[in-house]
Amino acid sequence: MKDNHTIGNIMGITMEKLKEMVDVNTIVGEPISLQDGTTIIPISKVSFGFASGGSDLPSKSQNELFGGGSGAGVSIQPLGFMVVYKGEAKLMQMSVNASTPNAVATMVPEIIDKVADMFSKGKKGKEDSETENQ
Repeated sequence: MKDNHTIGNIMGITMEKLKEMVDVNTIVGEPISLQDGTTIIPISKVSFGFASGGSDLPSKSQNELFGGGSGAGVSIQPLGFMVVYKGEAKLMQMSVNASTPNAVATMVPEIIDKVADMFSKGKKGKEDSETENQ
C-alpha cells in the first residue's frame, strides 16, 4: 500500500481542512465597537464531526489498490452576545428554541433605549454649546 493513501493520511487531511474552517474567531467573534463605548462580541457554538474508512483491495498486479474516503460536517449556531458597557459585561443569550427574528425582537427594546440615550446625549451637548456661544 502506498503511504499517500493510508487512512491516517486521509484523516489527517480531513482534520487539517476542518481546522482551516473553524478557528477561535468562529466561536468568539471579532469585537464590534460602538460610538458610545459599547463593545459587542458574538458568541457561537461550533460542532463538527468526521468519519473515514478504507480497505486494501486484493490485486493481481504489482500496483496495490486502495479504496477509501472521508467526510466531515460543521455546524455553527449563534448563542448570544457579550456586551461590555462602562466596565460592565453582560451576556445576552439567544434562546435555542427561538427563531432568529424572535431573538432579535426580544433585544429591540434595549437597543432602542441605547440609541435614544445616544441621541439625547448628542442633543444635550449641542444645546450646551449653543448656550455657551450666546
